[in-house]
Amino acid sequence: MNTWSEVREIQPLAEKILTNSIKKGRISHAYLLHGERGTGKEAIALLMAKVLFCKEKEGAEPCHHCVHCRRIDSRNHPDVHWIEPDGKSIKTEQIENLQKEFVYTGLESNRKVYVIKDADTLTINASNRILKFLEEPSRETTAIMLTENGQSILPTIRSRCQIIELKPLQPKMLQKRLVHQGMDEDNAKFFSALTNNLTEAETWHEDGWFAETRRLVVQLLEKFLNNSGDVYLFLHDQWIPHFQDRGEQEKGLDVMLLAFKDILYEHIGLKEDQVFLGKDILERAVLVFSQEKVTMILHEILHAKRKLKQNVQPVFVFEQLALQIQR
Repeated sequence: MNTWSEVREIQPLAEKILTNSIKKGRISHAYLLHGERGTGKEAIALLMAKVLFCKEKEGAEPCHHCVHCRRIDSRNHPDVHWIEPDGKSIKTEQIENLQKEFVYTGLESNRKVYVIKDADTLTINASNRILKFLEEPSRETTAIMLTENGQSILPTIRSRCQIIELKPLQPKMLQKRLVHQGMDEDNAKFFSALTNNLTEAETWHEDGWFAETRRLVVQLLEKFLNNSGDVYLFLHDQWIPHFQDRGEQEKGLDVMLLAFKDILYEHIGLKEDQVFLGKDILERAVLVFSQEKVTMILHEILHAKRKLKQNVQPVFVFEQLALQIQR
């Protein structure tokens, strides 16, 4: 997202709040942008930093081509400081270094901006040092804190920030964004049905593991359709070895859910909501699985996911699911 108009498409409330503040000259000394991964936190932070330094902006829109905008894009602006976890946390030493930077006036103006990514990973000592900045705000300093878990931020820090909550992307909007980013429409529909996270969808699209998962789900469905006697052999030889941990096993069940939802949508005439299976396999599937049977299978897949979360042995979970589908 390079412009506020693009932000408006995805985060209309956040865009309205921030652009109104910019136009009225009432920019807060500290913001806490709270939202899931892929909801645009970092892009909004970039836009805010550019607005504060750009000399050629029009209204709330920075120009994106002046020296300030280009240096902010490259993380090379001397008065815009980016702090992110060193390992698993943001440490006291990192904040101490930031404080030393703030002893001096801005190198190119009196204004300074600091952006703290994954602010919920601040250690207690680091949080307390940041709190001192927020308790005695400089009129020329703007803090932008980014987090997926706003409740993990110290209440004393939260109380000194303007909190901007970013909403998860809706499937249709995510699909549109994925196509805009270059993904074909079929894959965009598929991945927007699996996640509401733009970054996650793009990562999964590039991951060969997901392509293999989709292939295995189709193969397993074909075996059910053909009433094959080697379903359990397939599970042990190909399905189970592919899913190495519980996270992957749950994703496999999520893809299986999409397949059987497609079959249900074929039964009830909601073809526009289908995201995975092709026409040929769907036409055969509705002849094998009645609408009532598909509804039961969807329930069993969800039940299998719950069992995985309860640490039931995956082999047992998948064998029981296959038994229920074949009945």
